[in-house]
Amino acid sequence: MIDNRLAPYGALGLRVALGLMFIAHAYLKLAVFTPAGFAGFLGQIGLPGFLAWPIILAELLGGVAILTGFYGRLVSLALLPVLLGALMVHAPNGWLFTAANGGWEYPAFLALTALAHGLIGDGALALRPVQFSPRAAVATA
Repeated sequence: MIDNRLAPYGALGLRVALGLMFIAHAYLKLAVFTPAGFAGFLGQIGLPGFLAWPIILAELLGGVAILTGFYGRLVSLALLPVLLGALMVHAPNGWLFTAANGGWEYPAFLALTALAHGLIGDGALALRPVQFSPRAAVATA
C-alpha cells in the first residue's frame, strides 16, 4: 500500500539524495581527479578520453536538474547509461565499495535508485515535474 499523503515527500527525499550524489561526483571529478586526470583514467580503461567533459557535465547539470525537480525523473532515466557505465567499470573489482578501486554495489544501487526515481516521479517541491500518461504509452505501443 502506498501512503498518498507522504509518498510525495519520500520521492522528494529520493530525489534530493540522488541529485546531491551526482553533484558530489561531478565535483570530485573537477576538483580532485581533475578533468585531465579523469580523461586519463577513461583512457586506461579503454574509453575515449574526450568523454570526460560530457560525463562531468551530465553529472553536474543532471544532478542540479534532479535536485530541483526540473524534469528530474526524465534526467534520472537519461543518466542511467552513465551509471551503468560506472557499474561496468567497477564490476571486475568485486562486490564491496572497500575493494581496491571500488566495488560494484554502489553503482548498482545508484542505477536502481535512478530507475526508481524515474518510475516514482519527482515528488513534492519539484520545479517542473513530469507525469507520464498511461494513454500515451498505450497509444505509442
